[in-house]
Amino acid sequence: MKFEQNASFENMVQSPRTDLLENGLSFKGKWHKEFFKNNRPIVLELGCGKGEYTIGLAEKFPDKNFIGVDIKGARMWRGARTATDKMMKNVCFLRTQIELIDHCFSEGEVSEIWITFPDPHLKFRRRKKRLTSPSMLEKYKSILSDDALLHLKTDSQFLYGYTLGILEGLGCEILDSSYDIDRQKPDDVLLKIRTNYEGIFREKGFPITYIKFQFNKND
Repeated sequence: MKFEQNASFENMVQSPRTDLLENGLSFKGKWHKEFFKNNRPIVLELGCGKGEYTIGLAEKFPDKNFIGVDIKGARMWRGARTATDKMMKNVCFLRTQIELIDHCFSEGEVSEIWITFPDPHLKFRRRKKRLTSPSMLEKYKSILSDDALLHLKTDSQFLYGYTLGILEGLGCEILDSSYDIDRQKPDDVLLKIRTNYEGIFREKGFPITYIKFQFNKND
């Protein structure tokens, strides 16, 4: 039922992997003109799950466009359903593998990225699948506008430390970091948006970490 409804939602974009690899997404380079029909900044949530952060940010910033990206259609249904019921015109959900993100957006088309509670892929052989690996960061860089912001919010102390090391090695500018947002950033309204996974981690007593960064302007 959820997959059938996903296909009917106007705010859900889907495309077979083979089509993306061969031709790119039909909206690539045309998101402003053909989907949102405005020139407002586009913000991505990568690994959006049920879309809580996408919806929460879109409610706080109606002057921006938000796209939640994930491959789990049954989870994304919740976000698409909520946005449809609330008639939110600044929300979209893109069902695809995140490693294909550069096939879905053109250079400079995205203004900001949020990465929320991704799988840390602890095993060394899966390191390239981490959403803050050097290869993934290069993909983001290829679609981001100048001075774009990136955010990582995670319960994984491993991914938090790993990402700080990667960013330092790449010469990125770390604008903010916190090993425990409840203790260090209790009044940050953007970090108060909760996801389903965050609720699970909080119940287990895991501290929530956060990093805000930019790519080096001279690169």
